[in-house]
Amino acid sequence: MARAKTEIAMNATSQSGRAWHAVVVTLFPEMFPGPLGVSLSGRALDAGIWRLDPVNIRDFATDRHHTVDDEPFGGGPGMVMRPDIVDSALHSAANLVNGVAPIIYLSPRGRPLDQKRVRDLADGPGAVLLCGRYEGIDQRVLDAWDVEEISLGDFILSGGETAALALLDAVVRLLPGVIGAAESLAEESFEQGLLEYPHYTRPAIWRDRQGGENTVPEILSSGHHGKVAAWRREQAEEITRVRRPDLWAKHTTRHAAKGRARK
Repeated sequence: MARAKTEIAMNATSQSGRAWHAVVVTLFPEMFPGPLGVSLSGRALDAGIWRLDPVNIRDFATDRHHTVDDEPFGGGPGMVMRPDIVDSALHSAANLVNGVAPIIYLSPRGRPLDQKRVRDLADGPGAVLLCGRYEGIDQRVLDAWDVEEISLGDFILSGGETAALALLDAVVRLLPGVIGAAESLAEESFEQGLLEYPHYTRPAIWRDRQGGENTVPEILSSGHHGKVAAWRREQAEEITRVRRPDLWAKHTTRHAAKGRARK
């Protein structure tokens, strides 16, 4: 096992030059690596394919109570994280990545995270992830650092840490050496602008709890790779059309543009 980890790390290093470096700026560093410490991401972390450094924002507080927030100007509920303290934490985080990684603030008002941005991050040197709490972070420090705001979706979490874990999981699995079969990544949802086709495995006939017999689509047992690929493509297109009309509209528009370009 130790030898396998060493070989994985050497392969990843030879392809990328150095480990992909994540720095998480947070009030709760104990949340990391959390679930990222197990399975594929955990093995990759142990192997040195990627590196994780939490930075505790509270370490940069200047009073004996380690206060990091204050009341919002203009009134209103809740508290806002102070710009001077967040700024100091970001300086420390930026130094860890030599100032070359993007700084991302996980925020519900950010641009929705998509697979293209995940791929771009995986192709880079790493990322600094800023996790907010309370009512958010003072806008002035976000502007000063030209922070990129990213959202996981139209819902609210207690803080940015859970979103940071999800983003890191999405990125780490794309790093060279983390997943063995590269072709499996190419066929996943969103990689081709479509949702993924359905999967089936043994037994070929499965009896459900109501006693009904459920069989695998016959085409998948035909051994005809071309027909299997065509069936999977049809399924992916139909699922995308029904479940995600927004993605389907983008997909059809993109293909129509490619068709015009070929004429």
